[in-house]
Amino acid sequence: MKQRRKIEIKYVYRSVCALLLTLIATGMFLYTWYGFVSVNNQTGHLTGLANLGMATLIYFFLFLLIGRWLHAFSVGVDRKIVLLPSLALTIIVVNLIEVFVSCAISGQFRFFLEFLGRYVLLCLAQIVLLAFLVVQMVNVYRRWFPPLRLFEIYGDHQNDLHRKMNLRWDKYEIAETIHVDDALEKIESKINKYDGILINDVPTSIEHLIIKKCYAQHKRVYYLPKLSDIIVHSASILNIFDTPLFLNRNQEIPLGSAFAKRTLDIVASLAGLIVLSPIFLVTALAIKIEDGGPVFYKQARVTKDMKVFDIIKFRSMIVNAEEVGKPQMATKNDERITKVGRVIRALRIDELPQLINILKGDMSLVGPRPERVKYVEKFISEIPEFRFRYKVRGGLTGYAQVFGKYNTSPLDKLKLDLIYITNRTMLLDLQIILGTLKILFNKESTEGFSEEKSEKMGD
Repeated sequence: MKQRRKIEIKYVYRSVCALLLTLIATGMFLYTWYGFVSVNNQTGHLTGLANLGMATLIYFFLFLLIGRWLHAFSVGVDRKIVLLPSLALTIIVVNLIEVFVSCAISGQFRFFLEFLGRYVLLCLAQIVLLAFLVVQMVNVYRRWFPPLRLFEIYGDHQNDLHRKMNLRWDKYEIAETIHVDDALEKIESKINKYDGILINDVPTSIEHLIIKKCYAQHKRVYYLPKLSDIIVHSASILNIFDTPLFLNRNQEIPLGSAFAKRTLDIVASLAGLIVLSPIFLVTALAIKIEDGGPVFYKQARVTKDMKVFDIIKFRSMIVNAEEVGKPQMATKNDERITKVGRVIRALRIDELPQLINILKGDMSLVGPRPERVKYVEKFISEIPEFRFRYKVRGGLTGYAQVFGKYNTSPLDKLKLDLIYITNRTMLLDLQIILGTLKILFNKESTEGFSEEKSEKMGD
């Protein structure tokens, strides 16, 4: 009961933090808005309670909804390095929307540039103040709520989940581990000693039994999903009979959604090529000046229905970097990467020419990242279900890019991409696009392969 109450207080604290951040952001907006309407209010209606209240409520709910959508209020859940970019992105998106909302409320679109200038300054002030507050909120959370003590039940398959959980020392402490063969005898005596149970890749029948025991005892349980779990998670519930049925349609994306997605790809890639053309020019010149080699680099990749195409990138390595004729993954301190290459890789500029692939229809804005032919063949031979990734077009960015790392294992990458494939919507695509902007601030997402892992994957 005490543990349950502590968890409930966590949720209350997190909600209070979200409300406080939203109220402060809204108050700063109201100050900025009132500063404008008090000067540009020829008819006098904009300073009335109704208009001020409407503008304030719109901003409040926009900030609250988009903040939750982008996980800007996940105090104690995400680390500061993830939380702060989420908050900054929320502030930027809300204020960008508010430029148009303010024009609509005032009925004067001629004030667009003035609103834009005011809200840019508002963004900067909000980011500084709210970021400071969020850091303090996280510090308080860590003092008040110690990490959850977990009891781990592991199977025969080795993975690095235990190590990953321990890296989040602020959230989890794996206090005791036990092999699945001994778990059923001891689970009853252990279940109430810890804050939660971690089921680390055990046989399905035993996993289900433990999950039911945890449910009966109101005990939180973490478990590693199998591929079938991810597929089933997207099922619909049919209430046609007095026996519940789950339905997995397992069908292609509906025609209307496919048309909307392709339209977005064409419009966004064209707009991106036009807007980013100065960056293309500067990057091309920098690559050419450094060593005189070709600006672009083409590489065979696999996309929907196992179709092979040439992906286009800015060249970030020396010419003939794979002269030995054997694909080699980039390592953390790879000597083949040029000086310009290190910069454009860090900023993901090397990926921008893929907008041409998107325009051609080889790729989409959002989807599983296309892998090289050799690695696809290797991964499918080891994990036949790896073919599931090729039910959709490859993407410039994807679910695995936002929530994984550059060196995420093939199985985990498959699971992440399968979550996207079984739940894909235009709204999820937008969330992934915005989430991609956040990971530019997170070095872990661009972490290279270790030498050992590179050699293993290149075998």
